[in-house]
Amino acid sequence: MSSFPDPIREGLKRGWTVRGGPHGALPARIDCDVAIVGTGAGAGVTAEVLTKAGLRVVLVEEGPLRSSSDFKQLESVAYPDLYQESAGRKTKDKAITILQGRCVGGSTTVNWTSSFRTPGDTLQYWQSHFGLDSYSHEQLGPYFAQAEKRLGIAPWTLAPNENNEALRRGASRINVSSAVIPRNVKGCANLGSCGMGCPINAKQSMLVTTIPAALNAGAQLLVETRAERFELAGQQVSGLLVRPVSANGTPVGSAGTRIVAKHYVLAAGAINSPAVLMRTEAPDPHRRLGTRTFLHPVVMSAGVMPHKVEGWQGAPQTVYSDHFLSTHAIDGPMGYKLEAPPIHPVIFASTLPGYGKAQAELLGQLPNAQVLLALLRDGFHAESTGGKVSLRKDGSPVLDYPLNRFVMEGARRALLSMAEIQFAAGARQVLPVHETAKPYASWAEAQKGIAELPMQPLLTRVVSAHVMGGCGMGGSEALGVTRPDGQHWQLSNLSVHDGSLFPTSIGANPQLSIYGTVNRLAQGLAKRLTGRDVALA
Repeated sequence: MSSFPDPIREGLKRGWTVRGGPHGALPARIDCDVAIVGTGAGAGVTAEVLTKAGLRVVLVEEGPLRSSSDFKQLESVAYPDLYQESAGRKTKDKAITILQGRCVGGSTTVNWTSSFRTPGDTLQYWQSHFGLDSYSHEQLGPYFAQAEKRLGIAPWTLAPNENNEALRRGASRINVSSAVIPRNVKGCANLGSCGMGCPINAKQSMLVTTIPAALNAGAQLLVETRAERFELAGQQVSGLLVRPVSANGTPVGSAGTRIVAKHYVLAAGAINSPAVLMRTEAPDPHRRLGTRTFLHPVVMSAGVMPHKVEGWQGAPQTVYSDHFLSTHAIDGPMGYKLEAPPIHPVIFASTLPGYGKAQAELLGQLPNAQVLLALLRDGFHAESTGGKVSLRKDGSPVLDYPLNRFVMEGARRALLSMAEIQFAAGARQVLPVHETAKPYASWAEAQKGIAELPMQPLLTRVVSAHVMGGCGMGGSEALGVTRPDGQHWQLSNLSVHDGSLFPTSIGANPQLSIYGTVNRLAQGLAKRLTGRDVALA
């Protein structure tokens, strides 16, 4: 892959202002117009828009700066280097594993590129329950269109790999609708290693699009630098305190840096953004900070096909089904979106149930394995209130996310739906990813077995790569941490621009929802700060 240009290394040679870690020590103080915490979907879009408006921007990233030259398509390298807690971040009770990026570009650097606009029924729910009257398809449409143009988002046109084709084939045979997933790629080589960083820069992540654009326009980037807390003076932020950390997050030395800005943007992602405000002891009169944090809890089903699947090859997610999102009203029993994840050895082995000889036999069938996942849509029912972020004694965040009866009933129905589709697609056996399940040899056997499974936390394997909420928007102070324009309700020069803004889950992979929503918020912020009209694309 060395023949491909590396825009990050080229930018560093041209003189980008990057500090922290191997890029040099931080000064004691930095002054700027806008300080942005994070470099993921929300931070990247915000940085490009604000630098276009002529503002001096500083970006703060806790993780390292890595680029295509570093992406070796090896799980053993990627997970500890590019993910929160080495891809092992868990909820408080250890029942859910959470995949989040921790590097320049955030989760956009390591996600699987699936890009959906916010569903209409989700927006309608926000309007009726959270006072977000300006959040409609019509009002958000132009901002989504700009993001799609800027980031190359379009439906995937190549044939799906067999892992995704099995979803399409099986769904079609039982009259379940499916469709092609839009992806944010240009010149994709169909390698299948998106979750380990794109070695040819085809994925249009923040790492190769908006962050370089901001740095080319004079922005500063601090890496391996943790945002500890804001300093407050009355109803404003007066400073941001940051400190150097090693690539694995261990604090380095005792000296920190104070960043003084006219405006501050918090875009560290759900879980981390609420944590920064908690360490700040920011005003929270209605006790909403860190609450209603949503995950799209994911359950999975592994089928064994009579032929090779080799799900590690080819674009990882290209087919989906929303059939089971529309089976009930949005505020009824929990609906779920079906997709097919990539199947790489480490993530496959660490997710499968069992141990010893039984698990070894399962792993031996890896080439023929076909896996489906169900994204459970949380946040729309009285029994689906998500989780709550809190701080450990050392100030690090942890998410408490109860898997209650309502959620687990949705998980059981999802396991049944996936098994039926896999048998219809030709699977010779299906294993729900559950500690007490066994491989079932027929749909009838699977129906009976799944109906009898104890749907309990830690027995049912649950993962998630989508974290939303915790700093939710609301049309009034009582309904949210932030205003509809992203500004903190009590702190006049602080805005939140990431997935923590969402008052429920999206009900779809959230990256385009963040791009479109934050594009609108960033343009509004640029107008308030400079009087200038700017656009992402």
